[in-house]
Amino acid sequence: MNDMTPTREQREARLEGMGCKRKRVEDIRFTQGKGQYVDDIKLPGMLHGDFVRSQYAHARIKRIDATKAKALPGVVAVITAEDLKPLGLHWMPTLAGDVQAVLADGLVSFQNQEIAFVVAENRYITDDAIQLIEVEYEEQPVIVDPFRSMAPDAPVLRPDLAGKTVGAHGPRKHHNHIFEWTIGDKPATDEAFRQAEVTIKEMISYHRTHPSPLETCQALASFDKIKGELTVYGTFQAPHVIRTVASLLSKIPEHKIHVIAPDIGGGFGNKVGAYAGYICAIVASIVTGLPVKWVEDRMENLSTTSFARDYHMTAEIAATKEGKVTGLRVHVLADHGAFDACADPSKWPAGFMNIVTGSYDFPVAHLAVDGVYTNKAPGGVAYRCSFRVTEAAYCIERAMDILAQKLGMDPADLRMKNFIRREQFPYQSALGWEYDSGDYHLAMQKAMDTIGYRELRAEQKARQEAFKRGETREIMGIGVTFFTEIVGAGPSKNCDILGVAMFDSAEIRIHPTGSIIARMGSKSQGQGHETTWAQIIATELGIPADDIMIEEGNTDTAPYGLGTYGSRSTPVAGAAIAMAARKIKNKAQMIAAHLLEVSEYDLEWDIDGFRVKGNPERAKTMKEIAWAAYNSPPPGLEPGLEAVNYYDPPNMTYPFGAYFCVMDVDVDTGVAKIRRFYALDDCGTRINPMIIEGQVHGGLTEAFAIAMGQEIKYDETGNVLGASFMDFFLPTAVETPRWETDFTVTPSPHHPIGAKGVGESPNVGGVPCFSNAVNDAFGFLGSTHIQMPHDAWRIWEAAKRLGLHAV
Repeated sequence: MNDMTPTREQREARLEGMGCKRKRVEDIRFTQGKGQYVDDIKLPGMLHGDFVRSQYAHARIKRIDATKAKALPGVVAVITAEDLKPLGLHWMPTLAGDVQAVLADGLVSFQNQEIAFVVAENRYITDDAIQLIEVEYEEQPVIVDPFRSMAPDAPVLRPDLAGKTVGAHGPRKHHNHIFEWTIGDKPATDEAFRQAEVTIKEMISYHRTHPSPLETCQALASFDKIKGELTVYGTFQAPHVIRTVASLLSKIPEHKIHVIAPDIGGGFGNKVGAYAGYICAIVASIVTGLPVKWVEDRMENLSTTSFARDYHMTAEIAATKEGKVTGLRVHVLADHGAFDACADPSKWPAGFMNIVTGSYDFPVAHLAVDGVYTNKAPGGVAYRCSFRVTEAAYCIERAMDILAQKLGMDPADLRMKNFIRREQFPYQSALGWEYDSGDYHLAMQKAMDTIGYRELRAEQKARQEAFKRGETREIMGIGVTFFTEIVGAGPSKNCDILGVAMFDSAEIRIHPTGSIIARMGSKSQGQGHETTWAQIIATELGIPADDIMIEEGNTDTAPYGLGTYGSRSTPVAGAAIAMAARKIKNKAQMIAAHLLEVSEYDLEWDIDGFRVKGNPERAKTMKEIAWAAYNSPPPGLEPGLEAVNYYDPPNMTYPFGAYFCVMDVDVDTGVAKIRRFYALDDCGTRINPMIIEGQVHGGLTEAFAIAMGQEIKYDETGNVLGASFMDFFLPTAVETPRWETDFTVTPSPHHPIGAKGVGESPNVGGVPCFSNAVNDAFGFLGSTHIQMPHDAWRIWEAAKRLGLHAV
């Protein structure tokens, strides 16, 4: 080998493949303001649409008078439910099997519900016209408390379901009841509690919050009457699903619908479902023959698009006096708002809530979930989590801390005592999941050693004694969390959306010169797909990542996929990419064997091409093979080098992590200061460590916001109290703590590259960690559970209840 021949390390580094801290290629355009978002797109003759919305949470509509609005110069159309009825579009299906009013059909069921869609030449005229429309209401009784929803005298919230005793997921127990979903062995669990030496029971509420992405939900529809074709640009996390829904609703053949999701300014689950604005923009374009754009404002986004959480969980644990858990029993009251529009796989009405057994070896468990209607906005999205996993993790992690307090055990020691052991994997949980792999004890011990856990507990003890002596008004809390997430929805045996299996897809094509274009059914909203997808391909096919172009979001070019949410990008789309690349590699091996005049079995892969076994000087790079694929393929082998793969995963993946939060709380002001936050994640194979770190930082910031103040509140008449950033906590760089990240690596045995996904893990593990820190701070004073969110006022109130204030 001469001095000019690159070393193995140099060849590998040139690829910038998996494991490399490759810079995000997306940022070149984003940092220069060159990204293209929906509101950047302007089409000739484009009109603008917006909604008349209800100021009431529950009312009958007696009259809508749009006469003055229609007379305003520049107004093109005013659309109401009456106009949509002849088209059959006044109601639309939800992802959960319910139906939802596109425009209020004689009844408004939550504040700011859409009543009429005004289309005008510009947004200013549209806004003026909205003010001119007169709506006469007859107010109805309001229910915002889910605990009152099924009272005998509760008002009927869904008269369209009158007389229906069976819903999409089974029997209905009450006119405001949606479903009851149960799983687990109830008799065995009840017996475990009868025999238990120690039990705990606590109501653990996870308040209603909202993903609040930087970019609000938007759509631009353009119908070509000559071709009969519809083009829709939108903020879609699942463009193909939107195309299918649009076809089912409009009756336009699916091949004549073009859905394009350009750059998206954050999604976090908020942009999975179909909203009235999408439907109305499409209808308005069909009616007017012109493009129609709908862009919601921030208040509309926070008050009407899909919320998250609003789960009220009664958790019970049975255990021995030594702290070994023997049973888990959980009942959930799930507030779904006015319509069941949860973005959950349709076979699982409560999502993956049955991961509530967490990281612990519960021999028996039982879960029951009751979904109910209230006069709140519908939704229930996976806000940076996989279908109710955050609620499940919060439930079990708070419950374990409450059990530790009752037993007088250290919460970390209690967890270590009950972890699923490494040799138990693959592990069958008591509620039906098969955990793929893990080494929980190793991760927990590494985390405890790194932060000096025992020393922190000694410091806390000394601080408590000083507080009792009146030497300080600050108390110290140590939040401990160990979570297991379930991501990668999903296997068709478990998951579907509207009957479509939740596979994902990849199409990879190598050009004659050796560069690549790859298209996926996933859709990035900031995760860095253009960077990391190229890294997977670079490692699999030996072509530098800089020579690989990634495309997503255009249903005309991308293979059908179920989109990006629930941390399914790497577990499902990433697997499809690897499998498609391996199909290409198999064909490339045949071409290389032909060029080298050897059997393909005499070849072995070596970073960026194939070489003859035992004779490494005889080799062909992938770029050489690509050229040959287009001009001199072996006889009988078709030219070209490309492949498509649709990947239906055999199982979910199960990332996990150990998180610790050190917090100081001033009992006189309620102010909590995060002194240290340490997050250890195990996401299996790590594709890009830098992007993983960024994902963890982002997820922890959202977890911090949720736990420490982020809430969509309502008053008793259904008025939204958290519908602007004046009232909805969005942390800035001033409030956000410094994050300390770490990792272990336990590859998934069934994933082609061993990856598990990480984008949502910090939100899943972070929320209970902050909450546990607050509760741990007050634990020595006798407090057992303080509900979230933990803003300064609520912490001050908790201190007051414990008698810590003079007045």
